[in-house]
Amino acid sequence: MRVLVTGGAGFIGSYIVRTLASGGHEPVVLDALLPSAHGPAGSGVPASGDLPPGVRTVVADVRDREAVAGALRGVGAVCHQAAMVGLGKDFADAPEYVGCNDLGTAVLLAGMAEAGIRDLVLAGSMVVYGEGRYDCPRHGTVRPGPRAVADLDAGRFEPHCPRCGAELVPGLVTEEAPGDPRNVYAATKLAQEHLAAAWTRATGGRAVALRYHNVYGPGMPRDTPYAGVASYFRSALARGEAPQVFEDGNQRRDFVHVRDVAAANAVALAALGEREPGTFDAYNTGSGTPHTIGEMAWALSSAHGGPDPVVTGEYRLGDVRHVTADSRRLREELGWKPGTEFAQGMREFATAPLRSSGEPDEAGDR
Repeated sequence: MRVLVTGGAGFIGSYIVRTLASGGHEPVVLDALLPSAHGPAGSGVPASGDLPPGVRTVVADVRDREAVAGALRGVGAVCHQAAMVGLGKDFADAPEYVGCNDLGTAVLLAGMAEAGIRDLVLAGSMVVYGEGRYDCPRHGTVRPGPRAVADLDAGRFEPHCPRCGAELVPGLVTEEAPGDPRNVYAATKLAQEHLAAAWTRATGGRAVALRYHNVYGPGMPRDTPYAGVASYFRSALARGEAPQVFEDGNQRRDFVHVRDVAAANAVALAALGEREPGTFDAYNTGSGTPHTIGEMAWALSSAHGGPDPVVTGEYRLGDVRHVTADSRRLREELGWKPGTEFAQGMREFATAPLRSSGEPDEAGDR
């Protein structure tokens, strides 16, 4: 089947393209080659991110209706990966995030509706949940609000029960948890899901959103506010510098290898044909084994042979404390299973090449 992969020249997209090609599909790439992901003029893509020979590539913005319509010709399904990711620099980035992520998705879905294409796999994100699941000893499962600046300034990073103030125990969030986006990027990712769900109802389409956790692996963009914290640490080590760990380093995340994410896309694509028309489903896509950001920094430093991480106590507004999800549903319903364990993946990533980017700055969680 011919499959359009938007953002297919990017970090995750290029792995998906190669996975689909190896599975007998004919991937087509639509990518704007933004400098934030590809470096100036789209340069710097390492060997690990190269596309298979002969893959048709359309260099255009997903908001370009004519380019999207052309890329969709002859296509049977779409894997939509194109997006601005991370927290960016400040709220001035909001129009660009909304334009790239939400307007771009709307243009793509409109083009699919007109072309009669009814199968979609959407790159979602765990950021739609805001904070993860927490349990209070007295009140059970609770949802704490955004952390107060005064608490963060004082180094009190853990959320507390909104009803009694007790210390909370973090757990795994399921797909049924309500959305609670805490920053612009998160809001746009939730809006993408709503748009996809509306498209399925209006057209009889079938869509699956894979809510990625912290994706890492060879070929991540280096030194950019639009990549993940794993890339930020890895970039520091490449410069001979110590990774700078914010807060106290005990923030919990689920680090999932990019090869496993690409495999999840292929599995989800194959499963679309078995779904009823007009249906939308979201699946958490993580390794299933939470680790702290500090643990990741130490694992990378040790494997790289670089300086020990430095815990700075700094913080960023909009960051959440803990978010790790239960990915059992993806395993049980679609049969997907991650193949790269944390220690193995970090050893590989510690010395793997990164791709150039055009904007050195601090990184955001994916």
